[in-house]
Amino acid sequence: MNLIQRLSINFLALTLAAISPALVNGAPLDELIAGAKKEGVIEFYGPSTLGPEGAQALLAGLNKKYGLNIKLNYNPSGNMTRDTAKVIGVSASGQPPEWDIMVVTDAHHGSLWLRKLHKPFDYGSLGVAKQRIEYDNGTISVANQFALPAYNKKILPAKDVPKKWEDLLDPKWKGKIGVINSTHHWGRLAAGPWGEEKTIDFVKKLSAQQPILTRAGEMAQRLILGEVLVSATLQDSQLHEAKESGAPLVFAEEVQPVISPEYHVGVLKNAPHPNVGHLFVAFMASPEVQAIWEKHTGHTSAHVPGTRAYKFAQGKQVVFMKQEQAQKVDKISRQIGKILGFN
Repeated sequence: MNLIQRLSINFLALTLAAISPALVNGAPLDELIAGAKKEGVIEFYGPSTLGPEGAQALLAGLNKKYGLNIKLNYNPSGNMTRDTAKVIGVSASGQPPEWDIMVVTDAHHGSLWLRKLHKPFDYGSLGVAKQRIEYDNGTISVANQFALPAYNKKILPAKDVPKKWEDLLDPKWKGKIGVINSTHHWGRLAAGPWGEEKTIDFVKKLSAQQPILTRAGEMAQRLILGEVLVSATLQDSQLHEAKESGAPLVFAEEVQPVISPEYHVGVLKNAPHPNVGHLFVAFMASPEVQAIWEKHTGHTSAHVPGTRAYKFAQGKQVVFMKQEQAQKVDKISRQIGKILGFN
């Protein structure tokens, strides 16, 4: 290689470095840390299953990793669909968001992404693996939920346990089946293996079963009390909580495909503490977070070999949502909500 060729290659490398996303987004790691020190606090919205103890455990890990003394205000989710809509409404009014970062499902983040309500960052420049980064650098994947029909094994006889989704349409469940407000579960099937026509037909028939409609936490209690015999879907979040309390709630594990919402975390557009937010998001991709998240929520990432979620997914047909499906899931989920009777 001659001198001119070497100089040309060096010039090209310097040019690419100069326009790298890390610099465009405002800084190498040390500047991001310096900004976080000035901000000093983060408004963290996350699953109620995480709890204050889990949120503080995450904060302790963040502070230790980056040599910070950040304070965290934990805002537990009450209703992710409602709260995502709240962020959208606040943004439309021109006001800044209440929270810096949100840990919600990929479907809820899809709704935010469609409305350009993330503050993107080059998380790859902070060491986050490319396969964990979603929504045009707006979020990273933290952990997977799994959603299937669920029941109380001490109440429902084994012979009645659903073996396929269509079993939920049996007339024997009329008035005794529950449906939670996570309508994106059905939206994922519509955007994926079932298609829209089959999914809408299924949901209309499910609605004709006169289901009991409520949120996931309350549905788990109704299953425990025997007020509902089977919930059409329930997340393993509720099964984890039930197990901790000794309640015998389980999945109908023969049913496939398995729906797998992912917890994503991202910084909201116009967040008041973006530097802490970006550091927190990057930290959530760290290996040590898997242990914290599993301890407090029962979840791990199905994309990290060796985790419980990874092992559960092996050999099963699992429905993972893709970025390009966000618009369809968002649209159909709202349509399904109206069919079922959710406001």
